[in-house]
Amino acid sequence: MKDKKLLSLLVTVALIVFVAFVRLRDSSGNRTPDKPKKTSTTRSSHNKKKSSHHSDYTPQATTASRTIVTSSSDDCNTHIKNTSDNNHLLLGNPSDAQPCRMLVNNYLIDRTYYVASYNSERGTPNWVSWHLDASDLGSTYRTDDFRADPELPGSFYHVEGSDYVSSGFDRGHNCPSGDRTNNTDANESTFLMSNMIPQAPKNNKRTWAGFEEYTRNTLVSAGNECYIIMGSYGTGGTGSKGRVKTIDEGKVTVPSRVWKVVVVIPAGDNDLERLSSGDVKVVAIDTPNNNNTIDNSWRKYITSVKAIEDSTGYHLLTNLPKRVQMALKAKVYVP
Repeated sequence: MKDKKLLSLLVTVALIVFVAFVRLRDSSGNRTPDKPKKTSTTRSSHNKKKSSHHSDYTPQATTASRTIVTSSSDDCNTHIKNTSDNNHLLLGNPSDAQPCRMLVNNYLIDRTYYVASYNSERGTPNWVSWHLDASDLGSTYRTDDFRADPELPGSFYHVEGSDYVSSGFDRGHNCPSGDRTNNTDANESTFLMSNMIPQAPKNNKRTWAGFEEYTRNTLVSAGNECYIIMGSYGTGGTGSKGRVKTIDEGKVTVPSRVWKVVVVIPAGDNDLERLSSGDVKVVAIDTPNNNNTIDNSWRKYITSVKAIEDSTGYHLLTNLPKRVQMALKAKVYVP
């Protein structure tokens, strides 16, 4: 009897082991391998997308054929006087901007085709400076590639190309697309959002478009070269949807005024010497960023360099001798 019970027990254990083995084999043999996690191609929300910009990193990207690498420094004492012909800062550095990431409100950026002082807290440039002559003008089409500037320090707020949508304001160029038509790289550089301000549509498309065309089609086409500085100041402008102080959830400040200074000399060499002693014209304007009141004619906003300095606190034309500075700053040239 005991032998029968023992045998029965052994058979039961063997059967249990066999069944368990078969189930284990079937489970491992027929299991579908884990699929790789799907990488989402959908852009994250606006706030999440930009939260990463509050920690330092070194992003890389490619625009046209040029590899872009963030260039920033902790050295806030890199004062350099630019005296070479056609240098974008030949007239001086209006706010003593430097490529030091600690200068979040006055960060110097060099985008090859123009130089600017960028203000991360406003999300716009303080000013942009560039040289213009006939060699900058060609047949390249407007690229319309509005995009964030990947060369800004990672700790800065990066304005995206879509951040002005439905705001009532245009993405207003400082250095115009039309001033950089000799090649695609040059034109694309002007569509970085670090070159943009929220500009009232009528101001952008009428008043400023007219002044830009005058600079290219009248001044440069007549055999001149121009040193140009453009900027904005104040808070609060009126777009097509009314007056606001900021857009992009408060991240981008809307300026109340937009200004430009164009210094004109005949095309040639030894520019700094000629600017100091030759026949120089200065055309300066300061316009309201107001869609309701702006006049189509830029000539109605002609002013002096001195008046712009008084309004902005910047120091313009500082590379020129003092006596020349004073004379040019007081000029009010009306074409």
